[in-house]
Amino acid sequence: MASTLTLHGSLISNYYNKAKMALLEKGLPFEEQKVDLKDKGEGVLSASPLGKIPFLTTPQGCLCESQVILDYLEAVAPQPALLPADPFAAAKVRELVTFLDWHLEMATRQLYGAAFFGAPALSEANAARIRREIEQRIAGLKRLLKMAPYAAGETFTMADCAAFANLPLVGMATKAIYGEDLLLAAGVDYKPYVKFIGERPSAQRIVADRKAAQVKAS
Repeated sequence: MASTLTLHGSLISNYYNKAKMALLEKGLPFEEQKVDLKDKGEGVLSASPLGKIPFLTTPQGCLCESQVILDYLEAVAPQPALLPADPFAAAKVRELVTFLDWHLEMATRQLYGAAFFGAPALSEANAARIRREIEQRIAGLKRLLKMAPYAAGETFTMADCAAFANLPLVGMATKAIYGEDLLLAAGVDYKPYVKFIGERPSAQRIVADRKAAQVKAS
């Protein structure tokens, strides 16, 4: 079957890899196209109006935003399912994804420049403010994240695509800035979970591709 889908972005992007994991889990043929994050030309903006990655080329046109992409994939390829059949259970999975993406990861993203990309160190006041935000988000996430054994419970769902992509980044960024992994400090022992998900072929492909891209960039 020829590929009719192309995922555009960066192999080291967590949101790109969230979408990539869903594509791999569903067994859909797709191609990958690297996007220069500095490219804000019409070709990128016509697909992703804010110039963000990932975006997905489909037979009907382009889609941006990782969760929109996952919802589209679930609709066009319902099996294997990444959402429970029960509407409430499906909504709980989406709720968890929202907490992972828009609450925890976005709060932590404020650290990435200083933690990973050589930006100037944060001021003491700014670092303290961000830490309070992250700790608040972790406290909320703890009420939803099950890791029993999967992020939302007994089955693999799109919440695992988000958790596998985001939790290690939160741990690494907070460790780099604060000298301690704030997830572990709050009692979120996510490392066995990440190792468990990491045994899946989709996760192994993502990790291998990301490492190769990092080596190439270094």
